[in-house]
Amino acid sequence: MEKKLYDLFLNSTGICTDTRSIEQNSLFVCIKGENFDGNTFSEKALNEGATHVIVDNPEFFNPNKAMTLVQDSVQFLQDLANYHRRQFSIPVIGITGSNGKTTSKELINSVLSKKYNVLATQGNLNNHLGVPFTLLRLTKEHEIAIIEMGANKFKDIEELCAIAEPNFGIITNIGKAHLEGFINFEGVIRTKREMYESVEKNKGKIIVNTDDEILLANLPKSISTVSYGTSGDAKVSGELTNLSPFVEMTWQTENYSSPILHTQMVGKYNFYNYLAAAAFGVEFGVEPEKISEAIQEYTPTNNRSQVKKTNSNTLILDCYNANPTSMKSALDSFAIIDTKNKYFIIGDMKELGSDSKVEHAKIIELVESLNLQGFTVGSEFAQFNSQSVILNFPNNKAIKNHLLESPIKDSLILLKGSRSIGLEILEDVL
Repeated sequence: MEKKLYDLFLNSTGICTDTRSIEQNSLFVCIKGENFDGNTFSEKALNEGATHVIVDNPEFFNPNKAMTLVQDSVQFLQDLANYHRRQFSIPVIGITGSNGKTTSKELINSVLSKKYNVLATQGNLNNHLGVPFTLLRLTKEHEIAIIEMGANKFKDIEELCAIAEPNFGIITNIGKAHLEGFINFEGVIRTKREMYESVEKNKGKIIVNTDDEILLANLPKSISTVSYGTSGDAKVSGELTNLSPFVEMTWQTENYSSPILHTQMVGKYNFYNYLAAAAFGVEFGVEPEKISEAIQEYTPTNNRSQVKKTNSNTLILDCYNANPTSMKSALDSFAIIDTKNKYFIIGDMKELGSDSKVEHAKIIELVESLNLQGFTVGSEFAQFNSQSVILNFPNNKAIKNHLLESPIKDSLILLKGSRSIGLEILEDVL
């Protein structure tokens, strides 16, 4: 990274890639997308207040204006972010996993913020652009950075780790997600393991769930670890005491045992996310009482394990995303909840490629074995007949119309499906 380009960034108000939300004196980077070319907005960016523009299409480069021509704007952004990251000696935590990475990131942020000034990924901006954007928000006031990293194909995590250079890392779990891009489950394992390999290269430390055999089997032998799980041998151990439907739990570490903590999230899977956050808190010296406080205070958003009471029912909203592993976890936890009337509404799981039919069949078999009743939405689930499925609907509008005509009342209802199914539109009719 040329010093003059880095200085341009330091002297700007930050990076911008969209002229609709441009800030005065920002550094505008022209990014090409599938359906647009940001280079076409280079002149407009200057006119609207950008102090300098980075272009990678010579056709739109004007040497007489505050512009710099680079070979690849995305690569420039990633190189700039990596150079900026190297100016800081603070802990950088990398988070990946098939499920739970955004929730874990939020929980870890909540715990560590009890003691530190923390920079964390906003929302789920965890891809080849989101990771650089997060790193470029680092300032000298920050004491810890938490960088979420997502993967849809081979080498994605390796690429993101090369930018962020994490010296602490966690894989929340390795499940059957985005199989279309990974070919098979072994491909998912190989890609997620790139987090461990990067932290090992950086002579860092891994926080690991000792209840997860897949994670343990893929740990580098020489890496330093902080363990969490249900075993008393783990540095941070815990017990799931109840699902009401909210997680109720205890956790302990050396010289501390928590009382029963009443959380604001549902699902056994979130019990492990809480333990992971506690493990980070212990590792970074947050007072145990403050860790417990953060665990109880955290409130989920964006349809991730939210519980919402309506005038008629109680809803478990977990419809931000779905894959076979997260769907199974959600249904297993739903089955444990002891309540009289409960129904699932589950939508198709996307991006499963050739495994799609088999994986949807397994979910149907699961709801039958758990003696659950409910509705399915989408063409994948429509292939199967089951006594557990009251009705299948082609899309979210069809089931919404049905629920308007035949409302459900006084029940606990799980909504779980891939983002594109859009089950959240059912909230106002349940």
